[in-house]
Amino acid sequence: MPPRLDGAARALARGSLVVFPTDTLLGLGAGASDSSAVARLERAKRRPSGQPLSVAVSSYEELEAIARLSPRDRAFLRRKLPGPYTLLVRPSPAARRSLAAAVARRTMAIGVRIPDHPVARELARRAGPITATSANRHGDPPCHTVGEARRTFGSEVAVYLPALPRPSGRPSMLVDLTRSSIRLVARG
Repeated sequence: MPPRLDGAARALARGSLVVFPTDTLLGLGAGASDSSAVARLERAKRRPSGQPLSVAVSSYEELEAIARLSPRDRAFLRRKLPGPYTLLVRPSPAARRSLAAAVARRTMAIGVRIPDHPVARELARRAGPITATSANRHGDPPCHTVGEARRTFGSEVAVYLPALPRPSGRPSMLVDLTRSSIRLVARG
């Protein structure tokens, strides 16, 4: 797997898109700091501009760099991550400077994940924060196999990483940490 991960990380650095496995669904990834790549992702998904995009990181330290967290938030994420949760958090000043506008500057909150999947975490470690949106066209069901993703996106995606171990097929739980109490919003 390392040569494929190297190729995927290089593709993300060039601004290309990658399909990668997570613990929940197949993800469609772009470098979360690359505005052009994020716009390319929105076009590939046929997604209206301005809808929030979540990001995947590989570690608590990376999450701390892009999020403003309270002690309560830190305790929650230490219990739940890595895992099938997308946490809505307030972006840090560093996130507002470094992440693409579609990810961190247009909204008061960003969605962050530390997936419980070795490929997703290693890709995020090698490439930096990456988008963590499901691999599908806007409004369509998520792709469950790499073959489905390839039929959907074709050459719009540079690298399709094998989905092993296989994702659960269920979306992540969306949890809002921006309020005075932790609130489960929905399955993302």
